[in-house]
Amino acid sequence: MRQLRRSMLFVPGNNPGMIRDAHIYGSDSIMFDLEDSVAVTEKDAARALVYQALMSLRYGKKELVVRINDLSSGLGIEDLEAIVRAKPNVIRLPKTETAQDIIDCEREIARIEADAGIEVGSTGMMAAIESAKGVLNAYQIACSSKRLIGIALGAEDYVTDLKTTRSDGTELFFARNVILNAARAAGIDAIDTVYSDVNNEEGFLREVELIKKLGFDGKSVINPRQIAPLHKAFMPSEKDLTKARAIMQAIAEANKRGSGVASLNGKMIDKPVVIRAERLLELYDAANIIPIEEV
Repeated sequence: MRQLRRSMLFVPGNNPGMIRDAHIYGSDSIMFDLEDSVAVTEKDAARALVYQALMSLRYGKKELVVRINDLSSGLGIEDLEAIVRAKPNVIRLPKTETAQDIIDCEREIARIEADAGIEVGSTGMMAAIESAKGVLNAYQIACSSKRLIGIALGAEDYVTDLKTTRSDGTELFFARNVILNAARAAGIDAIDTVYSDVNNEEGFLREVELIKKLGFDGKSVINPRQIAPLHKAFMPSEKDLTKARAIMQAIAEANKRGSGVASLNGKMIDKPVVIRAERLLELYDAANIIPIEEV
């Protein structure tokens, strides 16, 4: 069963209450943040808090992601030294601009895994692309490591780099398409940026509809209120599910007959149609599984 990443909830690493309760909000992934949401004076305390949470709290089958500080700051290495030993599923590297950034981070992760007796290669990685340079290098970044499970757009730094501001999404259209195509070419997930106006549900849903049409796997969110409408928007409609099931039934019947050709309502079913139907049903099945630990 595929790992759903419709929603990746940011949890500030210096917020004990939210860290404790992060699993109850229903996001597919939980992302503990040691970077932008934590003041410089609180970095050490946040790192220790997230480490202890990963070591002692149960989050069921949630995917656990930790956004570290960038390596050039010096703080990123300190983050890795602690966090990798706590065995999160994924390390998210911010401000990724080149494949070398990923290679450098992977080298440190592998060193710490080996030192801690953790299986080398077991810690996943995710790259956040937040600059014009990073966007233009997105494909090289996406292909830079077998650890990468996805690449994500970080819009606030990106639009600042472009010398503009966020508006109706026009300023992000190029970056979204480049990042999405890079992820698909590399066979990994593409995660969209946060929508920061948590009180504008209409605007949030418009943006969700756009990224769904583009083909993104999901979106980072900063408020638990955004999770339910995001998941609802990503759920296949009953009409689409009925059609997908009919397609797969027609394929099964053709295989049973020993025929290499299948049709539905007089139309031949080609491979791309089958792939889309399989993905739709897989998404539906994955979204309707409730792990026992979370009941």
